[in-house]
Amino acid sequence: MPKWGLSGPEMTNIRGILMEEVARRGAISFARFMELALYCPDFGYYERIDTSPGQKGDYFTSVSAGSLFGQLLASQFAGWFEAMPANHRQIVEAGAHDARLATDIMQWFQAHRPDLTGSIAYTIMEPSARRRQSQQKTLSDSGLTAPVQWFDSWNSLQPAGVRGVIFSNELLDAMPVRRVGWDAKQRQWFEWGVTFHKDDFMWTRLPGDPALIMDTRLTLPRELLDVLPDGFTTEVCPAAVDWWRQAARALQAGKLVAFDYGLTGGEFFTPERKDGTLRAYYDHHLTADLLARPGELDLTAHVNFSAIQNAGEAEGLRTEEFGPQGRFLTGIVERMCVGNPAFESWISTRSRQFQTLTHPEHLGRTFRALIQGR
Repeated sequence: MPKWGLSGPEMTNIRGILMEEVARRGAISFARFMELALYCPDFGYYERIDTSPGQKGDYFTSVSAGSLFGQLLASQFAGWFEAMPANHRQIVEAGAHDARLATDIMQWFQAHRPDLTGSIAYTIMEPSARRRQSQQKTLSDSGLTAPVQWFDSWNSLQPAGVRGVIFSNELLDAMPVRRVGWDAKQRQWFEWGVTFHKDDFMWTRLPGDPALIMDTRLTLPRELLDVLPDGFTTEVCPAAVDWWRQAARALQAGKLVAFDYGLTGGEFFTPERKDGTLRAYYDHHLTADLLARPGELDLTAHVNFSAIQNAGEAEGLRTEEFGPQGRFLTGIVERMCVGNPAFESWISTRSRQFQTLTHPEHLGRTFRALIQGR
């Protein structure tokens, strides 16, 4: 669990907590700033229940488009379960937001595959007690009869692990990142940290970290480093890699799945990404100042899919599919509709949702799907 470092009752908001930590340490990494701004108990952005995704929130996800995303996932999970033993039907959702996706998935199983519903064990991984309460209310209000369990970290998961499906939707992009820059003269990477001056948080260079400099995600071909401009900025996210590695270890048999927006390793180092992929959003609008209004902005960075794919393979998983979300979901629909006119009619009534989820100009290309199995 994170060490929040709260120093006393006077620390009653994120800004005060961050100011106190900067005063004590001199400067902090952006990863620490992002961790506190998003996840600090009581005051972090994701501790606020009103930050659930949707048109009234600060961000829009596949779930925001309607129930179709969860229904298609449920259909795919059902197909996977049919090829597994009856005791391999666990579903673990990590980062369930307001539990709308869990509701959509379980309602589809109850309506279309009641033969599987009784054998499915649905579990949500959620570190936040406040979020767990919100999720429990959503599921209770939905009228679902299937039981759902919660755990707060991989350490509290049953020692037997998971046999079935572990999946996340837009979880990894919100994990704290380290922001780094390229010093062309010294020919080495440095880390951007955060300090405080005259009532404002400001960027500052941190002392060199040998572990960061040697990070394989920053080990680039010499010919690329020769032309990389001074000050080129990017991010690395050890937290996402560590999380994926733990999930892979927990998966005894089945699938590990992520839906998120991200890039392959080489795609981070292009001229149009000279300032990195880190972004801040408020009310669906991009905000230029990443350090302004901590706790009120959604901070996010593109997932390095190459890094997490490699982490899963290092833990013995095999990569079964990686590509645009649109292609993955279209494949599900094609399999559902083959020889089944009822499903063709069913999907036709959801054409607008399907277009939002799969069209390249909407979510179909921006979001990618990674599926690994054991």
